[in-house]
Amino acid sequence: MDRVTDFESVGQGSNPCGAPSLAMKPPKSEEKLILLLLTRLERISADSYWAHRASGVRGALLKALEMMENGSQDSKPDILITKGFEILNEAAKEKAR
Repeated sequence: MDRVTDFESVGQGSNPCGAPSLAMKPPKSEEKLILLLLTRLERISADSYWAHRASGVRGALLKALEMMENGSQDSKPDILITKGFEILNEAAKEKAR
């Protein structure tokens, strides 16, 4: 995967009026990867065998992302990220058949 969507350019910690918001901070690279995975997992066809598994991983990734944003050190999403990419890979193989 050579390209990653540039989530830093969206928002940049400002509200719609353009004034800076102290509550928003730019996402870390791990957070960007989770956001990218969430959008990709969401697009798996509901007819796919992998859709149900993707749903579970998406829920766990959302929870991990929330924990990361709240500053929790307990969140280690590496396994979830790996599982998300495995599901995407398998869903792509299924679609190619």
